[in-house]
Amino acid sequence: MSGHVGSLKAYFGIFGVLMVGTVVTVAAAVHNFGALNAPIALTIATFKATCVILVFMHVKDSDRLTKLTVASGIFWLGILLTLTMSDYLTRVWH
Repeated sequence: MSGHVGSLKAYFGIFGVLMVGTVVTVAAAVHNFGALNAPIALTIATFKATCVILVFMHVKDSDRLTKLTVASGIFWLGILLTLTMSDYLTRVWH
């Protein structure tokens, strides 16, 4: 089974991006942003996950059906997170 093999330049580029992302993650964890701690951490994690999905999982160079499958998974994950957060945020905590 042969598949697409990415270039070393792309792999090392994403490695550099992920290392910078790790430094940014640690820097964000050191500072207290109050209520923005979770959104900042999730934004950084989403950016790093997107880089991994596009390059290391070869979605960037895949056909349209693979891209549609990935987009559908992200869409449904968004629905599940929205429903979970709407339940969590509307509960009365005593």
